Amino acid sequence: MNGRRLLRRVLIVAVMVVVLGGAWWAIGRVIGEPTAVPGGSVTVVIPAGSSATQIGGLLQSAGVVPDAGAFVSKVVADGLGAKFKPGTYTFRTAEVYRTIVEQLNAGPATAEAGRVVIPEGFAIWDIEDAVAQVKVTKEQYQSALTSQSPPAGFLESGEQAASLEGFLFPATYDVGVPADASTLVQDQLAAFSANVASVDFGYAKSRRLTKYDVLKIASLIEREARAPVDRSKVSAVIYNRLKAGMTTGMESGIQYANGSWDQLSASDLEIDSPYNLWTQTGLPPTPICNPGLASITAAAHPAKVDYLYMYAIKDDPQGRHYFTNSYDDFLRYQQEHPYS
Repeated sequence: MNGRRLLRRVLIVAVMVVVLGGAWWAIGRVIGEPTAVPGGSVTVVIPAGSSATQIGGLLQSAGVVPDAGAFVSKVVADGLGAKFKPGTYTFRTAEVYRTIVEQLNAGPATAEAGRVVIPEGFAIWDIEDAVAQVKVTKEQYQSALTSQSPPAGFLESGEQAASLEGFLFPATYDVGVPADASTLVQDQLAAFSANVASVDFGYAKSRRLTKYDVLKIASLIEREARAPVDRSKVSAVIYNRLKAGMTTGMESGIQYANGSWDQLSASDLEIDSPYNLWTQTGLPPTPICNPGLASITAAAHPAKVDYLYMYAIKDDPQGRHYFTNSYDDFLRYQQEHPYS
């Protein structure tokens, strides 16, 4: 019996050595062993409000770290992450752990400080105005757009995107002054790919919607859902109306056709345009703005509700909507809560 107990203890110790050795090997890969040689430079955009887990995912997608989970575990164990700063970074692939956290704590650095903020919901025409603050002209930005294509692998075979609308990821970009328009567009596209890599498009595929369709839905959500809590519900309204063969009825499509987010007139609702979602069934030909990750996620995962109608709640401080699946109820609510 004593011999068996001794053998059992030896086996347990051996297993623990293997398990712990594997775990420390993974951590070692993250922090960079002395023999690891960092590779080429890559640009990583960290959006404002990103958690350590989200940052780890972006670093893994860019090849900066091999294992996001191990990186986050090390960051948490070291009591770091709370002071990581958003912005545009230049890392090297297979970078050592200490260098990564030092950069994230210090914040992005540029030869000559310049920063441009691209909020969620900006259309290309909005971005053209925003980049003027870093001395990029409208013509320079447009030229940079024409030289780039949508991220590889996002569009399905036979799908085409008339422009890069929707792919220019909203974030804070640190650039030089004057900024290089081509580099900025490349950074926006890289940020889109890195962020969207975390989105599961499985449900949309089951509804015979492509990733590009989801991006169109996300752009509508970004312009229509004023309260974050409403994003998945607005998404559900769009899905349900598409399934029912109804128009989506989203006024933001008409605003996009007008080239302005100004309030619509009665005559605007009758314009002849594929973006007139009051008269045209289906989704718009392209996204109508550049949505953030929250709206893209909501577009891929609508709420499990049967809503078909929505109406902005008057004077609601959060900008919420009233939702219903009944047209009569929608009309009743509209009459009881008129805006004029």
